[in-house]
Amino acid sequence: MLKQRRMVAEQIAGALFEAESAIDAAIAKTATLTGVMPSLRAQAGASALIGQDAVERASQAIMALAEARRAIVETHKELSVAQGQIGLGAIKMVGDPGGEKPDPNGVVHGRQLREVVAA
Repeated sequence: MLKQRRMVAEQIAGALFEAESAIDAAIAKTATLTGVMPSLRAQAGASALIGQDAVERASQAIMALAEARRAIVETHKELSVAQGQIGLGAIKMVGDPGGEKPDPNGVVHGRQLREVVAA
């Protein structure tokens, strides 16, 4: 049963890390879009009035993504609590800490995850 719970936790961790990464990528890409619009407008010699609504909407999208990031961070915290509630310690990567996240099967570039039991 412990092995099954650990496998489930690793799959959830993989999905969580993918969601966190996707939100971060969306923020970065939306920020790039927001930043490039005024400079390209200026290069085209267009009035500052042109595209203002688009810049505002893109800025609103960044704020919405920031809220989504806050929610996924809170999800991460809640899952950490749930992990302890089911009798699992922190899941740590085996090997050098390169910041890589596991896939849903618990594999990080050939390394497996292992459970670290809280003392």
